[in-house]
Amino acid sequence: MASCVNTLATKVAAGQLCKAFGIKFNTNPQVVQLAKNAGFDSLFIDLEHSTLSIDDVSQLSVAGLLAGITPFVRVPHQCGNGFVQRVLDGGAMGVIFPHIHSSQDAKAAVSISKYPPAGCRSMTGQLPVFSLRPIPQDRVIEESNRSASSVIVMIETKDAVENVDEIAAVEGVDVLLVGSNDLSIELGVPGGFQTPAFRSALESVSKACRRHGKTMGLAGLYDNYEIQNWAINTLHVRYMLCAIDSSLIASGATRCIAALPNVERER
Repeated sequence: MASCVNTLATKVAAGQLCKAFGIKFNTNPQVVQLAKNAGFDSLFIDLEHSTLSIDDVSQLSVAGLLAGITPFVRVPHQCGNGFVQRVLDGGAMGVIFPHIHSSQDAKAAVSISKYPPAGCRSMTGQLPVFSLRPIPQDRVIEESNRSASSVIVMIETKDAVENVDEIAAVEGVDVLLVGSNDLSIELGVPGGFQTPAFRSALESVSKACRRHGKTMGLAGLYDNYEIQNWAINTLHVRYMLCAIDSSLIASGATRCIAALPNVERER
């Protein structure tokens, strides 16, 4: 068996929430252990909005595999099959594809993530998800396609919402992940997460996911208990990006300074 458990699959199967920790600039693998200690289930390693390298991503992914916190990587938009291949070969157990507009986009995402006959991923040996051990190719194909190559497609545009039913119907897609910030901008309500337009879009995604047996995910809404509660308990969101390393450092630093006492003037 592959050496690592896909916590997204196990959490969803148990009807629980898979909680993702985002990494966009911290390259020290020890941050993975901090995320694990805090109770996160998976990593959301961001290559779309960061300067992380493939090597950084591989080291963070391997740290996740060893710690038991499943590594997923968001790749840049239209980065090409070769780039996605390197992310998976480096230790990612799934890929997050931004700006999916149609079923054709979703099918292409599945194709590069899966070995034949399900896709067109190229074979190599001694993969991190198998602890670098030599494994027969038929086992690599079967186990990787089943549990070590999750396909997470992002819904963050008007046309994606309009096409959400056909996207959700694509075989091999595991999660439809709403990119809240880009979607709200596209809908003409930047940051308007309480608006009817935004909430209606999320309801459409939820219905499509339930209709086709896919998992709904939510990203970009941090420290917003009301919407998170609605998303989890009404829309049945089961994958959520809960925090990003940069935001946690920024907010923590702000709270630290705000809590300091002022210097009293001498009388």
